[in-house]
Amino acid sequence: MTGLGDRLKEARTAKGYSLDDLQTITKIQKRYLSGIENEDYSMMPGAFYVRAFIKQYSEAVGLDADEMLALYKESANHDNLEEETIAPPLTRSRGLKGNSRLNETIPKIIVAFFIIVIIVVVWVLSQQAASKQTGIDVEPDDKLVTMDNNQKPGNTEEEVVDDPIEEETVEPDPEPEVKEQVLAYESTAGRDSTYTLTDVDEFKLKIDTFGDTWIGVQNEKKEELTPMARVMKNGESIELDVSDVEFVRIRVAVPDYTNIYVNGEKLEYHSNLSPQNIYIEYKK
Repeated sequence: MTGLGDRLKEARTAKGYSLDDLQTITKIQKRYLSGIENEDYSMMPGAFYVRAFIKQYSEAVGLDADEMLALYKESANHDNLEEETIAPPLTRSRGLKGNSRLNETIPKIIVAFFIIVIIVVVWVLSQQAASKQTGIDVEPDDKLVTMDNNQKPGNTEEEVVDDPIEEETVEPDPEPEVKEQVLAYESTAGRDSTYTLTDVDEFKLKIDTFGDTWIGVQNEKKEELTPMARVMKNGESIELDVSDVEFVRIRVAVPDYTNIYVNGEKLEYHSNLSPQNIYIEYKK
């Protein structure tokens, strides 16, 4: 025991707060507050939450948060807490799966290419044959054509009308194919669910909350992309442009209070656990 819990409890008592009062102020569940006062962190969801809850508790009762966190670091109990890692649950089997799909697609592309080449060659030959038909056969006339005094030179009783030459038609170029993004669910392991984002040139996140919930967004370098991981209040929303990352990890304490949108497309949860981690791998 480092005395951390006693100091926090004494400060709370001096403020005249009960644990119920402090729960209302900090939005931290009463059992977590009691665990901090008893320096029993076994029920906590992780070491990250312990530090965050101690900081909020200290600020609520008027103590120096840095000093209280220093006391926490001296405690031996927190060493047993599970450290959060950011390694994405990527497996070699996914890579083999992608190669298998590519091997199935290549022969189809080659066949389609040869069919297009044959069609183009046939069309070009038919156009060349049509362009050679430029002469007009005219039957000879044995009769002599005479001009009277009032007839202008060049005018005859029979006029030859040239057949119009058919104009070549040019087929318009096909319109370029417009790709639509693919946000695909891959797998779930424990509290980690993995998705992939493909066929899109940008990666924009929007997170809406309709209840108090802890939210944190990190990149592959474990850098926080939100101003700071924190408890977002009911009705809060954040938007992030993460087009330059390889993947993100979104830590969601209460999925039922959180909607995640990727370039406007709503992400569907595949796990009911609270909290849970959402990994999105961006394949540019």
